[in-house]
Amino acid sequence: MENQNNVTEFVFMGLWGNKQMELLFFFPFLLCYLAILMGNFIILLTIICSHLIEQPMYYFLCHLSLMDLCYTSTVVPRLIRDLGAARKNISYNNCMTQLFTAHLLAGVEIFILVSMALDRYAAIVKPLHYMVIMSRQRCNLLIFMAWGVGFWHSVALLLLVLNLPFCGPNQINHYICDVKPLLKLVCRDIRVVNILVISNSGMVVIAVFLVLVASYILILYNLRTHSSVGRRKALSTCSSHVMVVILFFVPCIYIYVLPAGSENKDKEISVFYTVIAPLLNPLIYTLRNMEMRNAMWKVWSKMAHTKFR
Repeated sequence: MENQNNVTEFVFMGLWGNKQMELLFFFPFLLCYLAILMGNFIILLTIICSHLIEQPMYYFLCHLSLMDLCYTSTVVPRLIRDLGAARKNISYNNCMTQLFTAHLLAGVEIFILVSMALDRYAAIVKPLHYMVIMSRQRCNLLIFMAWGVGFWHSVALLLLVLNLPFCGPNQINHYICDVKPLLKLVCRDIRVVNILVISNSGMVVIAVFLVLVASYILILYNLRTHSSVGRRKALSTCSSHVMVVILFFVPCIYIYVLPAGSENKDKEISVFYTVIAPLLNPLIYTLRNMEMRNAMWKVWSKMAHTKFR
C-alpha cells in the first residue's frame, strides 16, 4: 500500500507555546544570533588573514567556525521570526530542506571535531611525525571525508522521513523540523523507524563521543612525559576542545538516543547545540588561547592601520 500524505505544511508549536514568553525572548535570541555571526566571522577572518591558517589545528577551527555560521543560519533566523509571529507555519518541502541541511551541517561539524582531536593526538603523542601525519593534503582529505559522512547521514535520514505517511495533525512540538518531532505525526507504527533513527543518529553520536573521550584520555596519559610548560600549554588547548565537545555531544546524545514516543525536553535541550554552543565556541577558543588572541590583535591592528593610512 502506498504511503498517504495529506500534509502540505507544518505548524511549529515553538519553544514555550506561550506568546508573552516568546516575545520576551525575541531580542535575547536576536542578540545571540548577531553575537554568533560576529564571533565566528572574527575567528574566520583572523585565521584566514594570518599565519595560523598554515597550522592544522587552526585550519580545522576555521572550518568549525564556518559550520557554526551555516548551521545556526539554517535554524536560528526562523526561530527568531517565529518568536514574533502569530502563526509559525512551514511548507512540507521547506521542512524537509531544513531537516536535510541541519543534519548535513551537524554531521560535518561532528567529524571536524574528530579531526581536531586527531590533530591534538598527533601533536602530543607523535610530535616528531606530526607534520607528516597532519599534512595539508591529509587535512583536506579529512574535511572531504567529513562532508561525505555528513551527506550520507542526512540523505539516509531524509529518505527515511520522505517515505513516511503524514495524514494529520500537522503541529510539530518543536521550533525546527527534526526527525523525532516529525515521527510523532506519522500515521503508522514507527517502532522499526525509531530503531533506524537511533542507529543512524543516536548510536553514531555515542560512538564518536566515546572515541573522542578515549583520544583525550590517551593524550592526558602521554602528557606525563612532557615538561611542565608543555603540559600546561597542551592542557589549555585540549581543555578548550573538551568543553566544545561536551557542549555539543551531551545534548545530542540525550535527544537522539531516546525513542520518538518518549516524553522529554528535546526542544529545550536542543537550544544547547543550536544556539549556546555556537555562541560560546568563539569565546572558548579565543579567551583561552594566547596565540589566537595575538593573531587577532595583529590582524585587526593591520586592518585599522591600512584603513586610516
